Amino acid sequence: MATAFEPAPYNPVPDSKAFDRATALAEFRHNMKLISIGAVLMVIGALGYLWLFDALNAVTFVAVALGVFLSVLIGCGLFAAAFFSDKSGVDQQVADASRSALALTPPLAD
Repeated sequence: MATAFEPAPYNPVPDSKAFDRATALAEFRHNMKLISIGAVLMVIGALGYLWLFDALNAVTFVAVALGVFLSVLIGCGLFAAAFFSDKSGVDQQVADASRSALALTPPLAD
C-alpha cells in the first residue's frame, strides 16, 4: 500500500474489470462512428475545395468522394483497431504466449 510520500506501483496492464472486451468493443464502435463522421466531413471539404476552383465534374466527384472517404476510414480505422486490440487484452495474451514459447525453446547449438 502506498503512503502519502510513496507513489503507487506502476501497473502497465489494466485491470480486467476496467477494460474488458465488451467495454473495448463499445469504445471501438463509438470511435468508428466518429471516424465515419470525420470522413464524410473530409469528403465535403475536398469536394467544396474542388467546386470552389471549378475543377469538379462527375468523374472527379466520384473519385474524390471514394478516395478521400476510404483513405480516412482505412487509415483511422487501423489505428482504432490497434487501440481495440490493446484495450481488449489481446495484445497481452499474445505477449504472454510469446514469452512462454521463448522460454520453452531450447538454445541453438554452436
